[in-house]
Amino acid sequence: MLNSKIFKVLIVDDSAVNLDILYNALKDKYKVYAALNGKRALEISKKIYPDIILSDIMMPEMSGYELLEEIQNNEKLKEIPVVFISSLDDMHNKVKGLQLGAMDYIIKPFETIEVRARVKNQLLLKEAKNYLQKQNIILEKRVEERVLEIQKLQDAMIYTLADLAETRDVETGLHIKRTQYYVYEIANELKNEGIELELLDDKYIEMLFKTAPLHDIGKVGIPDSILLKKGKLTKEEFEIMKKHPQYGKNALENAKKYTKNSFFIVMAQEIAYSHHEKWDGSGYPNGLKGNNIPLSGRIMSIADVYDALTTERVYKNAISHKDAMRMIISEKGKHFDPVITDIFIKIESKIIDIKDKLNEKEQE
Repeated sequence: MLNSKIFKVLIVDDSAVNLDILYNALKDKYKVYAALNGKRALEISKKIYPDIILSDIMMPEMSGYELLEEIQNNEKLKEIPVVFISSLDDMHNKVKGLQLGAMDYIIKPFETIEVRARVKNQLLLKEAKNYLQKQNIILEKRVEERVLEIQKLQDAMIYTLADLAETRDVETGLHIKRTQYYVYEIANELKNEGIELELLDDKYIEMLFKTAPLHDIGKVGIPDSILLKKGKLTKEEFEIMKKHPQYGKNALENAKKYTKNSFFIVMAQEIAYSHHEKWDGSGYPNGLKGNNIPLSGRIMSIADVYDALTTERVYKNAISHKDAMRMIISEKGKHFDPVITDIFIKIESKIIDIKDKLNEKEQE
């Protein structure tokens, strides 16, 4: 059934007699507007936005076909159903009208009861269509809200897992936050420079940002006596410390069993497992060299080392930004990917800004 809304009907015909007949047939149920040609009908439509248009075809200045084309090419009017009422009763004109997009075709002379029934049916169809569109919008909004909720839950779980590792080392502070933003800025600048474009799309950068906090998740498997030791580790202790990338990979491998083709888990594994590899092949756990090291690990490596150098740890004092940059530059092509090192130098001001802002937040 049609709702209580008063629908607006626009009738278009160059015959005043036909307009009177249509007006009298529809005036009891609808707000009826009239135009003597297509051009005037288009002007009225732009002002009142009728719910339906009943139009003759053969008219001066603008035919019904031309009116229909104008209606359909107008973003604000294109959803208005157009019904032709014409004395052109041959099949060619019927087919042409319907192919152009008319919703119905009534032959003159017509019965008023037929016109009322056709108008009612078209308005019912339009209302049903509007209802479905509104329902789709509601459903899409609910889906978006659900996706956002899942994303927030995912982010919360990431930080919970990362905190689990980091809280065992009370002096790392906002390490996971700082490195997360360092990584994001490095990746964005690589993209801006046109480097590694086969990987660095928006999805990759987003996943890199979200999974970076998990780079040291494997430290949960390292004994406190080693993880929190003040002073240099022995050779044996360092060998145990070097197992944390494998521990991280294993933990995330278990999580992958409960997901299907999760880019998120794959990225997290890459970072956890490869961020201690070195460009010259002298890193661990696999001694990977150059571009054999995943891009995510190469980016994480320089962010992780910079933050470790510029923050205090149980086993060392912090050094200045300037000294840290000197050490990183000296390791270009050895510890670090030379291209990523150059990018890191280029965005130095952004790195300082992130460090200072988060350090202020930590102090607060």
